[in-house]
Amino acid sequence: MKKQVKKQMKKQYMPVVIVCGLILLLAVAGLGVHIIAKYIPTREKMDLTEYYGAVGEGEAAVILGTEIMEERALVSGDQVYLPLSMVSTYLNQRYYWDEANQQILYATPSELQYYPASQNGDGDVWLKDGKVYLSLTFVQKFTDLDSYRNENPSRVAIQYQFTGVRTARTEKETCIRYRGGIKSPVLTEVPEGTTLIFMEELEEWVQVATMDGYVGYIKKKDISSEETTDFERDFQKEEYSYITMDVPVNLSWHQVTTQEANSYLSEAIANVSGVNVISPTWFYLQDTAGNIADISSADYVNQAHEKGMQVWGLIDNFSAEVSTTETLSQLSSRQNIISHLMAAAKNVGLDGINVDFETLSEDAGPHFLQFLRELSIECHKNNLVLSVDNPVPEDFTSHYDRREQGQVVDYVIIMGYDEHYVGSEEAGSVASLPWVEKGVQDTLTEVPAERTILAIPFYTRLWKKTGGALTSEAIGMDQAQQVIAENQAQTVWDGSVGQNYATYETQDGSTYEIWLEDAQSIAEKVKLVSKYNLAGIAQWKLGFENSSIWQVISDNLQ
Repeated sequence: MKKQVKKQMKKQYMPVVIVCGLILLLAVAGLGVHIIAKYIPTREKMDLTEYYGAVGEGEAAVILGTEIMEERALVSGDQVYLPLSMVSTYLNQRYYWDEANQQILYATPSELQYYPASQNGDGDVWLKDGKVYLSLTFVQKFTDLDSYRNENPSRVAIQYQFTGVRTARTEKETCIRYRGGIKSPVLTEVPEGTTLIFMEELEEWVQVATMDGYVGYIKKKDISSEETTDFERDFQKEEYSYITMDVPVNLSWHQVTTQEANSYLSEAIANVSGVNVISPTWFYLQDTAGNIADISSADYVNQAHEKGMQVWGLIDNFSAEVSTTETLSQLSSRQNIISHLMAAAKNVGLDGINVDFETLSEDAGPHFLQFLRELSIECHKNNLVLSVDNPVPEDFTSHYDRREQGQVVDYVIIMGYDEHYVGSEEAGSVASLPWVEKGVQDTLTEVPAERTILAIPFYTRLWKKTGGALTSEAIGMDQAQQVIAENQAQTVWDGSVGQNYATYETQDGSTYEIWLEDAQSIAEKVKLVSKYNLAGIAQWKLGFENSSIWQVISDNLQ
């Protein structure tokens, strides 16, 4: 009886055991699925068309360094064509589109080369639907870069930065994922020892890029520590050489407005000492065809040479009725200017050319730089020093591109004046010391110090305020001292600007202010040359100086 009862009870519990077992099994299975779902990396591959974006027929996606570009390249046969705008912005800005002649110009240090555009995608330059493209092989002719072609989708990856690159190496065979996480799709597999570009470090992941155009994330534990790498390169290009002086440059600009005025040189430099370069204002634009006015004089050059001075003839763009942009945007006009300057230099025996093109609009920037490249070629063929005057760096003058200038010309000159100018809303110094020094510092981020010249003013502004009206006039050193004496004004040294300051009132109720350029202020500015190892000093302009100032400059230029 007892056995029968136990047997019945066993039968009753069996379904419960089975159910519990099934529940336990399902729980284990569910836990396993959860573990797999949470901790096992996915092997899912990223859809590369989604990653790089749709690529049309005859196009290729472009990856520049670590950036996937929105703009597409073109493909013709086995050649890739990059948009000119992309090449100029990222790779090499010296490819210049000559719209009038439908060709690309490329200025090397020694010659100007011409590459006509094709309509068919069978040459170096492809003009398609009004847009300019350059073949990758043409870009590689003058530009140090590595390229990697891939299909599905069609794409080209370009590496162009080879010094100071942040890198890391894979320490095992692993993969790069679209996002940081093991469930993110796989972009590509990478073998052990692969060099990757190190971009950003997260807690457990690092953003990296491969040389062939994948930008994604890799586990931090799978790569080495970040290091800085300089890649060895065998790319060779023609380098610029420079014509420079063995001693500090001490240049004075001489404003000459007529041919007859050249005869007064001996009078102008009678009390001058220490100056080794004089720059007369002899040339200026006359029209957009590139014809220029020329009042150069061989007698003037001979006199200057007898005094131990080089002569750098100045060309300016101060003719208001002549558009600088229109002039410089034409190859024929640029070449006309250059040929005239070279002929004049030969005729009168010039030692150099000084370019003083001011208030350039942003759209003139590329044409101005091309003009300097073309002018540099001819100047160096004729052993002429090429110097260019620039305003103190500001955001609104970035299109002057002092970095490119510094590569192309012999001397970049900082015009360290006009901090306050005619038309300024408030009175102030023409060239306060902190403002000038900052201009030097900012310029030296782009231009080598040994080819940078600081220009300082020999003039100041006498500011007059009557009621709410503010006016000013530029006066030289002796006239400024005369104004101070006649009005019995007291000067006070203002260390915050590095100048003597004076103010006075007149009987008509007008208030006058002046920040003086004198021996004390000039000495402080000239000291910046040695402080920053600059190439020298320049002054605007001859005739505004006090005769004693030359010794002050010489003493502080050493």
